[in-house]
Amino acid sequence: MLAGYLGLFFAAFGAATLLPMQSEAVLVGLLISGHYSVWGLLCIATVGNVLGSVVNWWLGRSVERFQTRRWFPVSPRHLEKVRVHYQRWGHWSLLLSWVPIIGDPLTLVAGVMREPFWRFLLLVTVAKGARYGVLALLTVNHLAAA
Repeated sequence: MLAGYLGLFFAAFGAATLLPMQSEAVLVGLLISGHYSVWGLLCIATVGNVLGSVVNWWLGRSVERFQTRRWFPVSPRHLEKVRVHYQRWGHWSLLLSWVPIIGDPLTLVAGVMREPFWRFLLLVTVAKGARYGVLALLTVNHLAAA
């Protein structure tokens, strides 16, 4: 039982970083098994995913000091373009942190933009918790209808 919760936590954590992982599949699989608390799974997935996003935010806060190095993967021009987009949409764009492909880099950009941690944490938790909540609701309703 503990292995399922730990597996979900690490899948959710990894999926929130730039690693190509799918925590949704793990969550649905554990829900279908019927051996786990729905609320427990939601909490574990949300906490793991948010903590992974916090790592991205922290990396974003730290990454600028390396931008003059040759190995730095983002050009100053591209970094400025990202800043302009973030300033245009602001902190509310963090409500899209659950979206595949754009969500993880968005949390990194929030760190680069020095988004206050409390606001970052609040918006990302709402977004990622809502995503897992909808997924769990759809899964549980489908199981009940079957």
